Amino acid sequence: MYKRIMVAVDESFMTDQVLHAAIELAQVTGAKLAICHAIDETILAQREVAMMLPNSVGKTEARLRLGAQAFLDRLAATARAVGVDAEVRIVESEQKHVSDMLIEAAAEWQADLLVVGTHGRRGIERYFVGSAAERLVRKAQVSLLLVRGEDPDE
Repeated sequence: MYKRIMVAVDESFMTDQVLHAAIELAQVTGAKLAICHAIDETILAQREVAMMLPNSVGKTEARLRLGAQAFLDRLAATARAVGVDAEVRIVESEQKHVSDMLIEAAAEWQADLLVVGTHGRRGIERYFVGSAAERLVRKAQVSLLLVRGEDPDE
């Protein structure tokens, strides 16, 4: 069925649930797994931020990459511990929306399936926060599995 599954993770309360769903599918199908994290640098690219923090933007970007790499390495170890062939990918952009970065990463890696979490935001909160999952549903050319979750703090 699936040979290449990409799972997008974001260090939220959904990470374990989304990763677990992707690992289970990879186990059942024998698929390879790519664990992907998108670093959204759009806020750092804004002129006002660069002017306020001229010496810190590069350092902040480097810290984000290091943190993301360590996070992804831990998740890949979890997948490998149960026999799933896993690799990690970090995507980043100062101009693209997270959903666009994930679509490009899935196409580049030739994923059969993209697994993402949806935070279950509704109403005005969703309007202001936006939804990467919703954008993926509209734009992705690859099959998409949405893992729904509710914030345990709500």
